[in-house]
Amino acid sequence: MPSAATKSPAWSDADLAANPHNDANKPAKVRSMFAAIARSYDLNNRLHSLGRDQAWRRFAVRRAGIRPTDRVLDVACGTGDLSEAFARAGAAEVVGLDFTAEMLEIAREKLPRHLGVAAGRVTYLQGDAQSLPFPEASFDVVSIAFGIRNVQDPAQALREFRRVLRDSGRVVVLEFAEPRLTPVRWFNNVYCRRIMPRTATWISGDKSGAYKYLPKSVASFLSESEFVGQLAAAGFVNTRVARLSLGICNCYWADASPL
Repeated sequence: MPSAATKSPAWSDADLAANPHNDANKPAKVRSMFAAIARSYDLNNRLHSLGRDQAWRRFAVRRAGIRPTDRVLDVACGTGDLSEAFARAGAAEVVGLDFTAEMLEIAREKLPRHLGVAAGRVTYLQGDAQSLPFPEASFDVVSIAFGIRNVQDPAQALREFRRVLRDSGRVVVLEFAEPRLTPVRWFNNVYCRRIMPRTATWISGDKSGAYKYLPKSVASFLSESEFVGQLAAAGFVNTRVARLSLGICNCYWADASPL
C-alpha cells in the first residue's frame, strides 16, 4: 500500500514552472519528497552519479581536516553516507541531523552494518537546518551535502552553522553546480533534465515529483559567487571552492571567523 507521502505529488509541473526556491510551502514539499524516495535514495545516487557521489563525499571529508578530537555536525545527513565517512575518518563524535524521519530511519538501519564498533560515535536526530537544536560553539566541523539548496532560507542556515561552530571550526558544503565548459554543461543538462528524471522515477516508483524538482532546484539555485558571498555574510572566511567532475559538483570549505 502506498504511503501517505506518495498519494499526491509534492512537486507538480505547475509548481516547477516557477522557481521552487520561492515556494512558500517548500519545507513541507521537500520533507514529503524525501519521505517518498527514502528507500531508493542510495541506489539512485550511485547509479545516476556513476558512483561519483561517494568520491565527492570523501573529498569533502579530506577538506574538513578531521582531527581525533573533532565533534562533527552533518546537516541534511539523509541516509547517513557523509556522517559515516566522517566517522571512518576518525572524528570523535558525529551528529547527523535531517528534516525527514524516513531518511533517518534508513541511516539508523545502515549504521551498525557499515561501521561496526565505530557506529557508537554516530548519532542521528531529526531537526531543521535553520534552527539547530544545539548551543553555541558546540562543534568543530559542520557539513551539508546536497542539502543547502533544499532549505527555505540558506542564509539563515549558514548563520546557524556559524553559531554552533567553535571559533576554530570549519564548514564544508557539497552542492551540484552548472558546469562552466559548454560541452560538459550541454551534456549535463540533457542528462539531468531529460534522462535522469525518467530513469530515477522509474527505479524509485516515485510519484512525488522529486526527480523533476532536482534539476530545476539546481538550475535556479545561487551561483557559485553568490553562495560564496552568503558564506562570508554568515561569518566565514578563507572560502575555497573545488569544482569536481568537470564542474558538476562544487565543494566549498571555509573557516569560522572569530565572533
